[in-house]
Amino acid sequence: MIPIRVLVVDDHDLFRAGVRATLRGIEEIRVTDDVSSAEEAIRRIEADPPDILLADISMKGMTGLELAERVRRDFPAIRVIILSMHAAREYAVQALRSGASGYLLKDAAVEELERAIRAVARGESYLSTVISGHLVADYARLASRGEAEDGPLTARQREVLRLIAEGMTTKAIARRLEVSIKTVDTHRSQIMDRLGIRDIAGLVRYAVRVGLVSPGE
Repeated sequence: MIPIRVLVVDDHDLFRAGVRATLRGIEEIRVTDDVSSAEEAIRRIEADPPDILLADISMKGMTGLELAERVRRDFPAIRVIILSMHAAREYAVQALRSGASGYLLKDAAVEELERAIRAVARGESYLSTVISGHLVADYARLASRGEAEDGPLTARQREVLRLIAEGMTTKAIARRLEVSIKTVDTHRSQIMDRLGIRDIAGLVRYAVRVGLVSPGE
C-alpha cells in the first residue's frame, strides 16, 4: 500500500528524533523529514509535499497555528495535526479553527499517535482522547444545569446541523427551510466556526453526540 508520508515540525531536536523513531516502526507510515521551524517546513512542503504535517503548537517565529493557517490556504491537500502540551479544550478549538485536522497531546501513547495519523489521512478530524473527554464532561455539566439545549449554536443553526447530519444536500436544506442556498452555506460556515469543526464527518459526529440525530440515521 502507498505509505502515509509525514513531515515532523518541532523546535526540539530530541522530540523530533523520538517521533521519527516511533513512527519508523509503524507499517504504512513514513517520515519524509523532520525540521525545526515552520518556515523550514514550508520550504520542505514546496520541494516534497507530505500527506500529514505533525507540528508543534509553540515554536519560535511562525507558530504551529500560523503554520496550519498557511497550509490550509496554500496547500489544502496537506492535513495538519497540532502537537501540544496543553490539555485545555480552548487550545484544541483554536487549532481546529486555524485549519488543523487534529490536536494531539505530546504525552499521548504511541497507539494514539498512530490512530490520529490514520484518521486524519482518511479525511477525518482527530482530537486527543483527553480533550474529547473534557468536551463530553463540559456538555454533561451544562446539561445537568439545563443549559445545554442550544449549546454554542442558535436554534436555526441546530436545525441546519440536524439536516446536514441526516445527509441532506445544501439545495434540499434550502428548499426545506425556504431560504436561499447562500443562506444555508452561511449557516454551515458559522456552525463550523462555532464548533471548531472543519469537515462534514465531524459535524455528523457532533450531531450524534449531542442527540440531534441517532447513530443509525
